[in-house]
Parts: sequence; C-alpha cells; structure tokens
Amino acid sequence: MTVSSPTRTTREIRKDLPADLSASIAVFLIALPLSLGIALATGAPLQAGLVAAAVGGIVAGRLGGAPLQVSGPAAGLTVVTAELIQRYGWRTTCAITVLAGVCQLGLAALRTARSALMVSPAIVHGLLAGIGVTIALAQLHIVLGGNPQSSSIDNVLGLPAQLADLHPAALGVSTLTLAVLLAWPWLPGRAGRALRKAPAALAAVAAATAAASLSGLALPRVDLPSWRSHALPELPTGPVLGILAAVLTIALVGSVQSLLSAVATDKLIASERRTDNRPPRADLNRELWGQGAANIVSGALGGLPVAGVAVRSVANVKSGAVSRRSTMLHGLWVVLAAGLLVPVLDLIPLAALAALVMAVGVQMVSITHMRTVTRHREIVVYGTTIVAVVLGGVLEGVAIGIAVAVALALHRLARTRITAEREDDGVHRVWARGQLTFLAVPRLSRVLNQIPHDAHAVIELDGSFMDHAAYETLHDWQESHLAHGGTLEVTGRAGSSARLPGTTSADEPDESEEPDAFERVTGATGPGASDAGGPGGASHHADRSRRGTHQCCRPWTPWQNHCDHRPAGTRTVTAAAAAKAAAASTEAAEESKPAAEQAASPAPRGRGAGQLANGISAFQRDTAPHVRDELARLAREGQRPSQLFLTCADSRLVTSMITASGPGDLFTVRNVGNLVPLPGAESTDDSVAAAIEYAVDVLKVDSITVCGHSGCGAMQALLSSAPGTPMTPLRRWLKHGLPSLERMASRHHAWARISGRLPADAVEQLCLTNVVQQLEHLRAHESVARRLAEGTLELHGMYFHVGEAQAYLLSEGEDFFDCRVFDSVGQHA
Repeated sequence: MTVSSPTRTTREIRKDLPADLSASIAVFLIALPLSLGIALATGAPLQAGLVAAAVGGIVAGRLGGAPLQVSGPAAGLTVVTAELIQRYGWRTTCAITVLAGVCQLGLAALRTARSALMVSPAIVHGLLAGIGVTIALAQLHIVLGGNPQSSSIDNVLGLPAQLADLHPAALGVSTLTLAVLLAWPWLPGRAGRALRKAPAALAAVAAATAAASLSGLALPRVDLPSWRSHALPELPTGPVLGILAAVLTIALVGSVQSLLSAVATDKLIASERRTDNRPPRADLNRELWGQGAANIVSGALGGLPVAGVAVRSVANVKSGAVSRRSTMLHGLWVVLAAGLLVPVLDLIPLAALAALVMAVGVQMVSITHMRTVTRHREIVVYGTTIVAVVLGGVLEGVAIGIAVAVALALHRLARTRITAEREDDGVHRVWARGQLTFLAVPRLSRVLNQIPHDAHAVIELDGSFMDHAAYETLHDWQESHLAHGGTLEVTGRAGSSARLPGTTSADEPDESEEPDAFERVTGATGPGASDAGGPGGASHHADRSRRGTHQCCRPWTPWQNHCDHRPAGTRTVTAAAAAKAAAASTEAAEESKPAAEQAASPAPRGRGAGQLANGISAFQRDTAPHVRDELARLAREGQRPSQLFLTCADSRLVTSMITASGPGDLFTVRNVGNLVPLPGAESTDDSVAAAIEYAVDVLKVDSITVCGHSGCGAMQALLSSAPGTPMTPLRRWLKHGLPSLERMASRHHAWARISGRLPADAVEQLCLTNVVQQLEHLRAHESVARRLAEGTLELHGMYFHVGEAQAYLLSEGEDFFDCRVFDSVGQHA
C-alpha cells in the first residue's frame, strides 16, 4: 500500500500538468500588463508590480489555502498604496508592506479569518467601488495625456483644464486600448473564437503598443530601469501612530479582499465543475498565512502589497487549472519576463496601461452588487461608503460606512409604525408594526387616546418585542378603556387572537399572570384560537374546554387530538380493554335499536378512518371559518408562493408549524430523505425535477430551501446498506443519496456541523451533509442555475432537530460565511 501511493500521485501529477501549464500561461498574459498598470497607478517603480506578481504567484500560491486563487498586486490596494508613497516615500512603503505581512501572520495564528469577513457586504462592496472610482478618476488624466492630481477632488476639479489641453496621441492610444478591450469578447466567427483564447487585456495592450510603434508616436512609455538600481525597503520614519495605521490598513484591506476572492473562487469552482473534479475547498486561515508570507517577501524585495485577485483567479479556474501549480508557474513566467522581456515591455505606452487600469476601476463599481444591496435595503450604506472613500480615503470611508450601517440597524430596530382607522361598522382598529419600545410610547399613547371610551377596539401587535414602558402604557389604557364600558380585542400577526396578561374575558379564567406572559401576545395561537367576543367564540371556547387546554398544544391547537391530556393516574386502561369496552357499549346500543334503524346504520369506521374523520370535523368546526376568506382570495388570485420548500416525508416534520407559514406561502415537495436527483441520473424521478421547474420558472419563487432533520430513516438506511442487497423501489430511490455518503467520507470536503458542537453521531453527520449535497444537486438543474446567475434566486439549507424542536439554518455563503456550518435560529431571529 505504501509503495503504490507515490506511483499514483506521480501519475496524477503528470496527467494534470498540461492543464496547469496552459492555465498558468493564460493567467500570466493577464497579470503582466495589469501588474505594470497598477504599479503606474500607485506611483511606485514599475518593477514593483512585477515583483509583487511573481511573489504572489510563487509564495502565496505555494503556502496559501486556496489552491486556484491567484495573488499579486491588487487594484483594491491601489489608493492606499498611492497615499503611503506620497506621504512616506517608496522605500518606507515597502517596510510598511513587510510589517503588514507580519500582522497578517498574527491574524492567521489567531485563526481570525472568518471574523475578518464578518463585515456588512454593503460596506465591502462600497469600499471596492469607491476605490474603483478613485482609480478611474486618476487614470483618466493619463488617458487624456496629462498627470493625475493627489486627490479625487483635485482630479475632478482638474478635468475641465485637462479636456481643454488634450494630447491627441495619448487619447488615440487609450481609445484603441479601450475599444479592443471591450470588443474582444464579442469577436464573431471561427476566427473570433480562436482569437478570444488570448486574454482581452493582453490583446488591448499589444494592439496599442503595435499601433504606437508602427506610427512612430512620441508618447511616454514604460521605462524599466536596471534591476541593479532597484529600491529596497528602509526602516520606517515618521509618526508611530501614522505608521501603525498604515500597517493595519494594508493588512486589513488586503486580508478582506483576499478572503472574499477565495470564497468567490470556491463558489465559481462549485458551479463550474463536478464534485469529483474539484480541488479542496479554501482553508481561509491558511490563505491568510500565505498572504502574510507573500507580503513579507514582496516588501523585502521592493514589491507592491500582495492580495488575492478575483479577475486572475476567475481566469485560472476557467482556463482549466487543476492545482496550485498553475498559480506558481504563472509567478515563474513573470520572473522570466522581468529578466528577458525588458526591451519588449519598454515599448508599451503608459496611456495604454492607464486605459487598462481605468477600465478595471470602472468594473469595480458592480451593477450586480448595487442591485443586491438595493434588494436588501442597504443602498444608503453602499452609497455613503463610496462617497466617503472617494472624498476621504479608505480608512475614513470604512469608518463612516460602519457608522451608517450601525445607525441603520438601530433605526430598523427602533422604528415602529402605529396607525389607526375607524371601520364602517364602528370598530376602531390600531396597527403597531415593529418593536414596541419606550421610543414608541408617545405615538402609541396619542393614538390610543383618540379611541372613544365606549367603542370596540382591535389592537394588532405585529412585532417580536415589547419593553416594560410600552407594556405599562398599553395595559393602563386597556384597564381604563374597559372600565368606561368599551370592548377590546388584542391580536397578533395575521389576526391571531392574543390577550394581555392580567385580564380576563367573560368566559375564560385568567391563567397568564406569570411575568413573561406578555411575550405570547404577539405569537400566533393557531388557527383554532378565537376570542370569545368574536363570532362563534363561545362555542369554540366550550369545545376547547372539553378537549383540554394542555400547555403543549396552545400554539398549535389543530393538532390537539394527537396528545393524551389525561392525568397520569387515569391512564391505566389498556388499548385492548378500551376497545373491548367500546365494542360492548356499541353492541348494547345496537340491540336497543329497532330493526329498521339497525339496518340503516352505516358500518363502523376503522380506527384510521375515524381519526381522519375526527380531524376533518375539527378543521371544519374550528379552523375553516378563520381561513375561508384567505383561501377564497387564493382561489381567485392563484398561488404566489415565495419559497419552494423541499423536505423529508417524515411525519414529525410539520412544515407550516416550523416555518410559521400559512396557505399560499410555501410550495412544498416531500420525499424520502429530502433528495434532489441530479438531471440525467440513473433511476431519476422526474417528479422532483418537474416540481423544481414549475416552482422556479412558472411560480417564480424567490428562494429554495432544502430541509433535513434529525433521526432521518433514509440516512440510517444509507449508512446501514450492504453490497448485494436486492434492489427495491426504496433502495433504488436512495441511490440518489449516495453522493452525500461519498461527500461525508471524502477528505476534500470539511464536515458539515452545527455551530458550537460536533454532530452527535454518524446519522446526524450524514443528515447535515445531505442538506449541503442536495443544494449542490439543485444548482445542476438548468432553471435553478439560470436564476442563480441572474441573481433572482436564493438557496437555503435548513436542519430541524426533532427532539430539541430547534431549527438550524445553513450559514449564508453569499460572500462571507462558512457554508458548512448550521447556526441555530432563536426566538427573535
């Protein structure tokens, strides 16, 4: 066994080498002009860009935790680096880069990679967009033939003078560069497909260089001095606090950009490749370690700061890279180019590089990100961060963005809408939307005091929290209103009945004097609950009293019949004895009937049919009157569910109960094991694929949730299945769960787990892993992949622990979180 393993590894290396070699060349051709352009934009020596590209490829590629991520000089650090060079000089900036690398090593040792990503996406995207705007404004001056100013404001104010003094040669070369860059991906025909294999950035710079050289234009060009005169770092000089702030800025901005790029690269790999053709997922702490080492080496050799770069990483993945060798080879090609291609590089016009970097800056202002933050109502944070970065700088922009995000969160927490309306039948209805805190007491008191003393009032509380001040206000007004002859009905969400503690109705005893009883005011009490003052309330109340008011059934009264609510001492009669007694009673009753009535009597129902009939009868009596109007509306307008909910057929999972949903909310698909067969898989059940297609393309749902649960029998069957077992319909169906079993056993995937603890056993481990795997199967469906690419569909994973009655949501992997960890959902989520 130990002898064959190296042979197999060597064979794999030889097999994958051509793909890595081809991808490394493609990435090198993109990295070369971009590295020079970013060095030009920062004001650093142009060799510094090549040093950073080489070190990022070799050092970060070898030591980092994201195998296919490509590191090098990044546009996201351009503004910060330019400010440091202007303030401290180039050699001190190199020393700051070394110290930033040491800081990153410390963050990696503390394993804080995940914490570094826990920043509002609106702030991160606004930071990158602000940097992009700053880059574009500065490079626009070089495109027009001038020189950039020291700040974005100066660059904007200097544009009129620059436009009045155009340099036709520089403008022509820049225009040609941008035209080729934009048109290259759209070249038609067979020749176009062949040409598109070359990167657009390389083609644009090459075309501009060729045009400038052939026409003999007098333009500033790349001037790479001898490596013998290359500047190396010196000890930092200047205010200690300023140096420390600079180090932290480089370390934090570079770390966040690198980690975001690593997560994005993982997502791209997952969408592009099958499970058996993927490298291991990114180890973010190791990636941070690799970035720190690369910054130490780059700064020591006189290079720019290094960070993971999304553009080059995407090119690496799409070019077919298999391992980290492609990243390392790209760094080697940069080293060779820096030593052998200096005469060729010296021909490149600076205007062409400026146009290339300006295009990169414009692309950093992503329309997709703007749509996302707008959909999540965070456009104010995004826009404020952009303006603050452009006007003040990176640190100031991030600080202001965080402050605005916190203020927005506090505003949403404290915001309460209180409205009142007098209906045609004389009922005064008050709506309280949001959390009722002391801040809302003046508005609440003003609205309540406008209700006449003798009127019937309906108070609807639609929130999850009420503090003591709001409670006292509402409770005092209620006592006053009732004392003056008025009537009152307090409801929760969707009109579900509720009561303030300390009050009683005419036919119901007070049973909620405990201190925390008010928390139940806003919770739904189930469709069967009714206020005594409403239609049919008294009859319902009497029926509820007959059936018992066991505490476990109060939130979901329609399921009361399944519970045995008798005291323990009365549960001594066995089922057989009860059945015998019932049979004797029935027989005696039948004998006392006339013959004709006996003949007309229907045959007795079986136990299952009797339970079904009783349940239907309870629904028609208790629940139907309350949902009839809503169901009638849905019948008229048709269903418009917001979510496809795919879960197991297990009887213990009541989807409407655990999601607090009602008619028309969920489009539910249930099967054994909550499995999603891959398209085209053997023994595929098209019913699941048909439901997915109908939900996504016809109903236009906004999200899809895959929900697993504890103690799943399907997962137990998968774990205990033995080879050679005869195929049955159940075993054929469970074959769709084999990828989950393989994923759990694979060393290339981290184990799915519940936040704060390890899985209890192998069954729970497989239940969690199965949710993650079925989400990947969902992405393979064409309709789902299309909507995901458009950004109009979200996928969610959920795990319900039956014994704990606790739901867990798969951490959001949109940009920042580990999408293998299930976090518990609390009462106030």
